[in-house]
Amino acid sequence: MNNLHTVNLRLMKTSSKFKSIASKVDFVQLEHQIIDYWEKNNTFQKCREKNIGGPKWSFIDGPITANNPMGVHHAWGRSLKDLFQRYHAMKGYELRYQNGFDCQGLWVEVEVEKELGFKTKREIEEYGIEKFVKLCKDRVIKYSNIQTNQSKRLGYWMDWDNSYFTMSEENNYTIWSFLKKLFDEGKIYKGADVVPWSGRSGTSYSQMEIIEGRKLVSHRAVFVKFPIKNKEKEHLLVWTTTPWTLTANTMAAVNINLNYLKLKTKDGSIYYFAEENFKFKRLDKQFKEKKNWVKGVPKLKTLEQIFKERGSYEILGVIKGEEMIDWEYIGPFDHFEAQQIKGGYPFSNSNIEKNSVECHRVINPGKDSIGNDIVVSGEGTGIVHMAPGCGDIDYRVGKKIDMVNIAPLNDESCFTDKFDWLNGRSATDKNTIDAIIEDLKERNFLVYVEEYPHVYPHCWRSGDELVFRMVDEWYINMDWREKIINIVDDIQWIPEWGREREYEWLNNMGDWMISKKRFWGLALPIWEFEDGSFFVVGSREELEKLAVEGWDEFHGNTPHRPWIDKIKIKHPETGLIGSRVKDVGNPWLDAGIVPYSTLKYNTDKNYWNDWFPADFVVECFPGQFRNWFYSLLAMSAMMEEKAPFKTLLGHALVRDETGREMHKSWGNAIWFEDAAEKMGADVMRWIYASQKTEHNLNFGYKVADEERKHLITLWNTYSFFITYARLDGFNPNEVDVKNSERSKLDRWILAKVNILARSAQKYIEAYEAFKLMKDIRIFIDELSNWYVRRNRRRFWKSENDKDKIAAYDTLYQVLVKTIRILAPIIPFTTDAIYQNLVAKVVKEVPESVHLTEYPQFEESIHDNDLLNEMDVLLQVVSLGRSARNRANIKNRQPIAEISIYCDNIVKKQISRNEGQILEELNVKSVVFVKNQNDLIEYQLKPNFKSLGQKFGDNMGRIVGIINKNKDIFLKEVIAKKSIDLTSYGIENSILELNDFILDEKGVGDYEVATGNNFVVGVNTIISEDLRNEGIVRDLVRYVQNLRKESGFNVEDRIEFKIEAEEQIISALSQNEDYFLNEVLGVGVNICSTENLENNSKISIDGMIAQIAISQYEGA
Repeated sequence: MNNLHTVNLRLMKTSSKFKSIASKVDFVQLEHQIIDYWEKNNTFQKCREKNIGGPKWSFIDGPITANNPMGVHHAWGRSLKDLFQRYHAMKGYELRYQNGFDCQGLWVEVEVEKELGFKTKREIEEYGIEKFVKLCKDRVIKYSNIQTNQSKRLGYWMDWDNSYFTMSEENNYTIWSFLKKLFDEGKIYKGADVVPWSGRSGTSYSQMEIIEGRKLVSHRAVFVKFPIKNKEKEHLLVWTTTPWTLTANTMAAVNINLNYLKLKTKDGSIYYFAEENFKFKRLDKQFKEKKNWVKGVPKLKTLEQIFKERGSYEILGVIKGEEMIDWEYIGPFDHFEAQQIKGGYPFSNSNIEKNSVECHRVINPGKDSIGNDIVVSGEGTGIVHMAPGCGDIDYRVGKKIDMVNIAPLNDESCFTDKFDWLNGRSATDKNTIDAIIEDLKERNFLVYVEEYPHVYPHCWRSGDELVFRMVDEWYINMDWREKIINIVDDIQWIPEWGREREYEWLNNMGDWMISKKRFWGLALPIWEFEDGSFFVVGSREELEKLAVEGWDEFHGNTPHRPWIDKIKIKHPETGLIGSRVKDVGNPWLDAGIVPYSTLKYNTDKNYWNDWFPADFVVECFPGQFRNWFYSLLAMSAMMEEKAPFKTLLGHALVRDETGREMHKSWGNAIWFEDAAEKMGADVMRWIYASQKTEHNLNFGYKVADEERKHLITLWNTYSFFITYARLDGFNPNEVDVKNSERSKLDRWILAKVNILARSAQKYIEAYEAFKLMKDIRIFIDELSNWYVRRNRRRFWKSENDKDKIAAYDTLYQVLVKTIRILAPIIPFTTDAIYQNLVAKVVKEVPESVHLTEYPQFEESIHDNDLLNEMDVLLQVVSLGRSARNRANIKNRQPIAEISIYCDNIVKKQISRNEGQILEELNVKSVVFVKNQNDLIEYQLKPNFKSLGQKFGDNMGRIVGIINKNKDIFLKEVIAKKSIDLTSYGIENSILELNDFILDEKGVGDYEVATGNNFVVGVNTIISEDLRNEGIVRDLVRYVQNLRKESGFNVEDRIEFKIEAEEQIISALSQNEDYFLNEVLGVGVNICSTENLENNSKISIDGMIAQIAISQYEGA
C-alpha cells in the first residue's frame, strides 16, 4: 500500500476580480461596514433620486414614543416597515420616507417627574409649568436622536432629517382645525362623568387607555350588611372589592328575575342574597389552574362556608328580586357630612331635593348598553352596592333614576373634608383600606374579609392604581360613528379579524374624552366665557384675530402651555372676553391626525391629494383598535369621510423565549443595542420577517442562534463560490452560457430561484412576509445541500470546460438573484455580498443591491416538469434518509438497495435520476415494487387524547367501535378520509384523521417511510463489503476535518499515514482508490504516527486508529 496514487493537479489561476472572504463571517462587523458604506456613498439619497417621478407608494409611520431607548419590540414593526419600503423602492416606486416621533402626553411627563423626584401634580405647578414643559421637550429631542441612531443601526431607511414630531405646530394646528369642524357641528361638549382617574398623575383616562393598564392584583374585598329599615335584624348582604366606595353608597341593586335566599344565623340576624351564590365556588377554576391568580392568595370560600364558620344557620325561604324593590336600608357611612348634603356632593343637582341617605333603597338597574343584566349571580352576593360618584355604570344608572352623586375624592385620589376622619387619606393606600375595614368591624357592618384576585385598571405609564372619580371633562359626541363605520370596509385588514375587532369597538364605544388635566400636550383650543359658553379656535390665524390679551407673550412660542394660557380672546358673537381651559388633549389626537398634518392638508392640498390615502400602515395591534387605528379612522371620517389608509397590518407582541412578557424587573428584557451587537440586525430582521404577524413572537438569543444558521448557510454557499471562482479566475463578464450547455441541476436551480422571485412578489405584496420566509429557508437549504453539494466535483475538477463554466455561471446567477430577493429582508448581508459579487466585478451596474430592480418571474426559464421531477427526487431522498434513521443506519454506511412503491409517472421521474438517488442515499441499487404491502404494514390505534377531548364520557364506546372495525377504518384513514359514525349507532359524530394513530412498520428486513402516494423502503442487511466501505467513508470524514484543522487549502494534495486495527486497514486496502480521490491524497502509508504533525486519534465503530497528514511536496 505504499504505492504513489497519482492525480492531475488543478491548473491554478493567479488573478480574480472577486475579493477573498473570511470563511467564518462576523455579521455584526459586516453590518457596521455596510452602514459606513451607505453613509459614505449617500446610498439612501441615490435610492430616493432614482425613483423620483415613479408611481407613488404612500406609507404613514405610526409615531414611536420618543421617551426611552428603543426595545426589541419596537424593532419588529420598524423592520417590517423597512422591508415593505425597500421592496417598493426596488420596484421603482417613489416614497416619502417620513419617520414619526410621538412627543406629547403623560408618558413623557411621568419620566420627567421621576428625574425631578416629583410625586404629585402639585409639585410641578410649584416648580413652574414653563420649566417643566421645556424639560419634556428636551427629553423628546434627546430620545428622538437616540431612536434615530438605533433605527439606522437596524438598517431602517428613512429621511432622518425630515421626521415629523407630534409636538410640531403643523400637527397641533391641524388638530385645531379638526376640533373646529366638530365644534361647528355641535359635537364638542363639557360634561361631568365618572372616569378612571390617576391620583399620582392627577388626570383622567379614556376608555381607550384603561384597557392598556389592566393588571392582575389582589384586593381586600368585604362582605358588608346593610340593615333594612322597618325589618328588625334583617340585612342586605353586599360585597365589594373597593371598600372605600362604601363611603359614597347611594343605592343597592338586585336582579328582579333572580331568586334570593332569606338566611337566618345563630344570633337571629337575617341576610338576603342570591340563591345561586350560596354554594357557588368562586374563581374555582382559576385557583386550581393557578391562572389569573395572585401567588399567596388562598382559595375563596363559598357563602355557605362563611356562614357555617359563623355558627349554625337556617334557610327561611326564597323570594324573587322583584319583591325587594324599594326596600329602604341604612348605609354604612350615613353619618358622614357628604351623605347629608341635599342634591349630592360636590356636584350638586338642584333638581334633586334629597340627600344620599334619603336615596338608600333597593333598585332594579336593568341592563347595560349591550343588553346584559347589570346584576348577575356568581361572584359576590347578587346585591350590588352602587355609588354613582365612584363607578361609571353606577353613574349611568343613578342618572337614569335621578339619584344624587357622592364623589369622595380630590384630584390626588384622597378623601375630601366632608368625609370625617378619612379626610386627606388616599383611597388606594392599603392603610386607608385597613382603617375602613376596621371601622366597619367596630360598628358591626362587617361580615367577612377576604383577599380577592382580579384584573384592575392601573395607569399604563406610571403604574399606579386608578380610581373612578367624578370630574368635568371635554368630550366629542360620537353620535356620528356611522361615518367611521362606513369607511372600515374600504380597508384591507391584516389579520382579517381586525375588521370585526374594529367594528366591535365602534359599536360599543362611548363618547370620546379628549381632555387631560396635565401640562405637556396639545393645548385644547377651547376658550370659556362667563356666560357658560365656549368657543373653539381653528387655527393660529384665527387665534391672532380673536386675541385681545397675551399675544405678544405667546408670539414666537409653540402652541403649548404655559404660553397659550396667557391669551384671552373676544367671543366673535357675544363680545365677551374668555380664557383658555387649562386642559391638554388626549395624545391619540396627536397620532390620529398625521395623515393630514404630515401630508400638508392645510398648506398644500395638491401634495395631500398625491399621497392620501396611505397605501399602508403597520403597528402593534393589541389596543390599537381603540387607540391609533380608531383615532386615524375617526379623524379622517370627520375631515373628509375617507379611509386614511388602504391596508393595515397589525402585529402582535414580543415575548421572551419562554413566552413570558419582557420586564426589566424580571431580568428577561432585551435592549435593542444588546440584541443588535450580539446577534446582529440582519438576524433580528430575519426573525421578525419569519413570524406570522398575528401571533406573539418569542424572542431571544437561542432563537437567534437557530435562525442565524440560515444566514450562515447562505454565506457559506457564497463563500464556496468565491473560493473556487478565485482559484479558477472565473469572470462573469467573459462568459455567455447557453441553456443547452447547462446540466439538469443547473436548469432546475435557475427555475427554482425564478419561482422564489414569483413567491416573493406574491407574498410581499400581500404583506405576508412570513410565508415567503418559509420558501426562502427551503430554497437556501436546497441550494446549499442539494445543488452545491451535488455539483462540487464540477467545481473541483481541473479542466475549465464548458460544464465547469456552466456550473460557475449558474451558481453566480442564482446567488445574485437570491440576494436581490432577500435585500429588503436582510439589507446588510445582501449588500455586502453584492459589493464583492457584482458591484466591483461587473461593469455599469448599480453600486448597491438596494439600487437594483427587484427580480421578476421569467416565463422563459420556467420549467414546471423539471421542478416536479426534482421535487419527487428530493422527496425520495428525504424519505430514504428518514428510513435509514429509523433503522439506525448512519448516512456514511452504504446499503444494498432501496425499494420504492409508486405510480408509473413517479417511477419514470425516479428512473431518470437513479444515479443521484444512489449517490445521495449511499445505496447500490433501486428496486420498484408493484404492491405496497411488500414493503409496509399499518397498525391503527385510537388516539385517546383526541377522543377524550372530543367525546368525554362516551370515549369508551367510541374506542370499542374502532377496535371492532379496524380493517375498515384503516382503509379510510390511509385514504385520508373522515368516518361518519351514524351507521355505527352514533349520530352527529365524525372521526377525523387526528382521532387515530397510524403506525407504519416495514415488512421483513425493510425499514420504511411514506410520502405523497409512494413508499420508500431501506434494506437493513449490511454485508461485510458494505461495512468495510462504510468504515472508509468514516475515515474520509475524519481526514477532511483534519485538513481543515491543519489549515490546508482546498486544493492541497496530501500524504496520509495511519496506524490502526486490522479491520480498518483491511477496509482501507479494499477501498483505497476511492479514499485517495476523496481526500486529495497521493499515497497511503501504514506506519507509526507518533511525533508527527497534523495527527489525530479517532474511533470508528469502537475501533481506534491514529492518523496523520502532511502536504505533498512532489511535482
